[in-house]
Amino acid sequence: MAGELPLNINIKEPRWDQGTFMGRAQHFFMVTDPRNVLLSGEVLEDARVTVENYRLGVVKKGLTEDQLWRAKYIYDSAFHPDTGEKMLLIGRMSAQVPMNMTITGCMLTFYRTTPAVVFWQWVNQSFNAIVNYTNRSGDAPITVNQLGAAYVSATTGAVVTALGLKSLTKHLPAIIGRFVPFAAVAAANCINIPFMRQSYPSRHHEHPGKEGFYEGEFKIVSTFFTPARFPVLNAPVQVGLVGLCLVFATPLCCALFPQKSSMKVSSLEPELQEEIRKSSPHTTTVYFNKGL
Repeated sequence: MAGELPLNINIKEPRWDQGTFMGRAQHFFMVTDPRNVLLSGEVLEDARVTVENYRLGVVKKGLTEDQLWRAKYIYDSAFHPDTGEKMLLIGRMSAQVPMNMTITGCMLTFYRTTPAVVFWQWVNQSFNAIVNYTNRSGDAPITVNQLGAAYVSATTGAVVTALGLKSLTKHLPAIIGRFVPFAAVAAANCINIPFMRQSYPSRHHEHPGKEGFYEGEFKIVSTFFTPARFPVLNAPVQVGLVGLCLVFATPLCCALFPQKSSMKVSSLEPELQEEIRKSSPHTTTVYFNKGL
């Protein structure tokens, strides 16, 4: 039975205009809100029921539009968009800030010894693997072999890069050493993205209008605020500063470009053009989700 709330609200799309930077920023502040990590199972289930019922034309009595949108963003933060399954907690977008601030803060703090570099680079790549698996496309899931190969490649590349940079700066002035964590983190993530997603095009070419929902790794660092006089505060301050940056940098960087984009069929690979012509001969433009 329908309530007072109209049934024509399009909750399949973001609430704010995605054609403007401010609209996209508002959207991503909701998507990456770390407070959603603390929501109980009961709250998540209530949001799921509210959203799914609304899509079926059933509105809970007294439900307001603001409450509906809140439920929609809670639902999106915890349930897979393709399968509807509840996602792993640390792989959700709402976990990106607390997880990345902890891992990156520790990588920036504990970089002087080889075991520490290896350990935290391994932790970082393991986390990235979990995020990629959690946010995999539902219609073409990544296999265990694909995930394993990408994980080993990314972890090996990240560790080698970090150790290589560390050895190169060993005999340079101390001030140069302050940039080692920044360079290692940035280089490791440049390696991680293509390795972890090397099978991405092949898994999505069958559906050029639909893409998986992936988060972007935003490792914002601040290496000059280390409390040298109080070494015990080193790790907490590094983690806190990284977290402060990520709270704003993650949604604002995601908002730089529209998430959904389009491409002319004539610009695609020949085999993909042929496939589209066979299945939909009148299609001239395809749409895709660029991910985060």
